[in-house]
Amino acid sequence: MELLTVEGVRKSFRALVAVRDVSLEIHSGEILGLIGPNGSGKTTLLNMIAGTYKPERGKIFFQGRRIDGRRPDQICRAGVARTYQQVKPFLNETVHENLLLAALHCEDSGGSEERVARSLSVTALESMEGVQVAALPLIHRKCVELARALTTGCKLMLLDEPMAGLNPTEVSQFSEIIRKINSIGVAVLLIEHVMRAIMALSNRIVVLDHGEKITEGKPSELANDPKLARVYMGTE
Repeated sequence: MELLTVEGVRKSFRALVAVRDVSLEIHSGEILGLIGPNGSGKTTLLNMIAGTYKPERGKIFFQGRRIDGRRPDQICRAGVARTYQQVKPFLNETVHENLLLAALHCEDSGGSEERVARSLSVTALESMEGVQVAALPLIHRKCVELARALTTGCKLMLLDEPMAGLNPTEVSQFSEIIRKINSIGVAVLLIEHVMRAIMALSNRIVVLDHGEKITEGKPSELANDPKLARVYMGTE
């Protein structure tokens, strides 16, 4: 069942066409990887889905309802949450307080503490809920970002290079948390340059280059795809 449908969206910045007529679908319960070199349009596409940018043309549907052109807070309340490569928690608040603030963006205003408790459990932050976020190492700040998104009650989570800055051990730990979030029914759109992680996590992968979708498929299908090799290595 299709959860999100993107139909021919386009976004340019003056003469630069950042995303050119891209279409994709995300199914319920799926992890969809979105890869491509820097400047390929990945974050711009994510920003259109999240409501930061309005597409110049094309349509975006979430659970059958059109969301392109709606404000980010409206899209969040509809069930789409996102995180950023540069983590942006409230550093002077505790982990618990950060999650309570996120609960305000849930369509259902009741049960905030229950949602917070679930998010803490899923992201392995239970022992840190009373700690000020500024005192946490990077991996746990990133987990706070995931927990905040989860606390909104989202059905789709948009993750923009969430593993940037993590060492290999932390990448493995963080990947397991993404799997756990997905296992409770949250679909994920994942932008990531750590190839071993995105290949291991994704059910399908979409590849962008110069704002265009050039190929898509299962990780096993793309492993030897010449289009993917050309994008990253400049060779057939």
